[in-house]
Amino acid sequence: MIKIHTLGYPRIGLQRELKFALERHWRGETSEAQLEDVAAELRARHWQQQRDAGLDFVTVGDFAFYDHVANHIQLFGCEPARFGFDGGESPLARYFTLARGVANEHAEEACCGGKHGGKPALEMTKWFDTNYHYLVPEFDASTRFALASERLLTEVNQAQALGHKTKAVLVGPLTFLWLGKSKQDGFDRLDLLDTLLPAYVQLLVQLKAAGVEWVQIDEPILGLDLPGAWLLAFERAYHTLATAGLPLLLATYFSPLEGQLSIACKLPVAGLHVDGVRAAHELQSVADWLPDNKVLSVGIVDGRNIWRTDLDRALACLKPLAERRRGELWIAPSCSLLHVPLSLREDAAIDVELRSWLAGAREKLDELRILRNALVEGEGSVYLELCASRAAVDARATSPRVRNRAVQERVTHLAADADRRPSPFAVRQAAQAERFQLPLYPTTTIGSFPQTTAIRAARAAFKRGELAHADYEAAMRAEIEQAVREQELLDIDVLVHGEAERNDMVEYFGEQLDGFAFSANGWVQSYGSRCVKPPVLFGDVARPAAMTVAWTAYAQGLTPRPVKGMLTGPVTILQWSFVRDDQPRQDTALQIALAIRDEVCDLEAAGIGIIQIDEPAIREGLPLRRALWRDYLGWAARAFRISASGIADTTQLHTHMCYSEFNDILPEIAAMDADVITIETSRSDMELLRGFGEFAYPNGIGPGVYDIHSPRVPSVDDIARLMRKAAEVIPAANLWVNPDCGLKTRAWPETRAALRNMVEAAKVLRSETLQGKAA
Repeated sequence: MIKIHTLGYPRIGLQRELKFALERHWRGETSEAQLEDVAAELRARHWQQQRDAGLDFVTVGDFAFYDHVANHIQLFGCEPARFGFDGGESPLARYFTLARGVANEHAEEACCGGKHGGKPALEMTKWFDTNYHYLVPEFDASTRFALASERLLTEVNQAQALGHKTKAVLVGPLTFLWLGKSKQDGFDRLDLLDTLLPAYVQLLVQLKAAGVEWVQIDEPILGLDLPGAWLLAFERAYHTLATAGLPLLLATYFSPLEGQLSIACKLPVAGLHVDGVRAAHELQSVADWLPDNKVLSVGIVDGRNIWRTDLDRALACLKPLAERRRGELWIAPSCSLLHVPLSLREDAAIDVELRSWLAGAREKLDELRILRNALVEGEGSVYLELCASRAAVDARATSPRVRNRAVQERVTHLAADADRRPSPFAVRQAAQAERFQLPLYPTTTIGSFPQTTAIRAARAAFKRGELAHADYEAAMRAEIEQAVREQELLDIDVLVHGEAERNDMVEYFGEQLDGFAFSANGWVQSYGSRCVKPPVLFGDVARPAAMTVAWTAYAQGLTPRPVKGMLTGPVTILQWSFVRDDQPRQDTALQIALAIRDEVCDLEAAGIGIIQIDEPAIREGLPLRRALWRDYLGWAARAFRISASGIADTTQLHTHMCYSEFNDILPEIAAMDADVITIETSRSDMELLRGFGEFAYPNGIGPGVYDIHSPRVPSVDDIARLMRKAAEVIPAANLWVNPDCGLKTRAWPETRAALRNMVEAAKVLRSETLQGKAA
């Protein structure tokens, strides 16, 4: 028997209905009940799409208002005690507090430098090697687990009331613990497994009683290099879960199983899902090891990218499995379809030819149906669909739009030293100090300032053709001038132009580079209400003209203070695009690097003395298996250096990275050789910075001093305390003071208040340093 299913489905809606509903609720414009109504409608619509595509189950439990790991924190009753919940809050209010923190108790006082710091949100980091973020669970020896949320069962009941057969999905207990963080020195979070498992068993028993037929239990950490104790814990954990008597489909994805293959096949579960896209070479071994009484679920449709499936190639992979296995074969996407747009079938922003090469989530469900019908009823039953697939694959492979001879020749003739600055950092640092004359603990921001309603309205009107180009540029220049004047009033040392003209840090550049295309509704969720519309990187990359020079030069002309040029780096553009899969990723990264290099050189020629190339995705792109790290880090760091190395010693090069653990790749981070790196550290209370100190990171560093994803305004004391911790591990002469990330999503009142406190904290630190020297 062959069945089809999906591991998860997009949540936000084709028109980002969930995003707008969340933001209305957070502004206090709608009630919890109204927000729940929107969520219920979206779930019903998406389940019906799964049923209409012929799936044997709809997937329940993949919906989240913020992220699915946060759902599990609340589901298993392990909300951190530091939030001080007293039971009087609604579950949804507590949930959003975990995600967004608690604002200052006295907002007016905070705006004037008050000391009420509120409660920071849970730390947020990337979900494996994706651009999806999750909230990090906090564990210590006092953590206890108990079922504390009815939300999953409520959603099951909703799906069943609509007549759907249901497959519930959970993050597995070992992955849940692994993704968390110990908040107690010396505490091993694996010690919590035996107290967590009874809550899982209780939930499984309830799901069985509710009529759920299968539970998909996700353990993607089986694709990592796990310590021995964690591997040994799998057998114990799943023997315990088996006592609930509910069929479990153990799901792995994103990486080959390698040494964990036999363990996964032997666990006491009813089925195993494996990633047939990233681990196609293991499929035959899994089929050989997995007992015939267990379901084999093959993720044959790429859940991470938008290219149409080569159905002939997929069938060539599936046919031997279907012929040899006596057990059930299920077909699915490689992972949750959360990572792709809901649909691209009718996206008018993409031309017809290119659109024929693409598939969103709904189209991928159709591909599953075609594959099952071809296997069960014969290829003749889907002859026309297979012909359409072949035509699309052939058209893409032969299209002249994909290759650019000039780009390929430039790459071929690239000089061997194209990735090296003229002098070492110490020489550059002295030259830059003489040029800029910045104070100790110089202050700056990461790049963007609030994208106000007026900015968004002007951009939308311009795109609709309702605002003339000259009027649009005038509006953006006015916004840039406001951002410059605000920073001058705040007494920030190194300014930015605020990026009013930019829609997104990758989309903005992709729109001006050859080789990219854009959808109208190709949105994917990054976290909460934050949605991104990744470019479609389909061909060779080139820069026809300067992209940022005019805006940055305009801002620099408004002030004597240095204004940073702001660019997105090659690895981040690569990682945050739907990247072509017809050539090695490192080749595409090199093409992007050369385009960014041209922009860097043009900024320098225009008199811009400080240039920031953001690479927040450098850690995210790291392969999940350590054996592959060296190769990736080698070409990624080289691509960055190529983008940054065409400038003089007196031009200061910054980079920014966020939501990443860097301690295990610090030599490679140092090898990028940026003059200043800014990183996200506030949610970890500067914990991430300690590794930089132990490594003796040689260049300048700006540890983020407040979390921009929370409405909380940090006090002067909060920021000064964090910077004193930073100065314990990094020489003060190398420290900068800045927020964690860009301020695009914040409002101006809280932005002014936070930055005012940040600047004041820097002045406090300078005074303390001078007093210390005098003593």
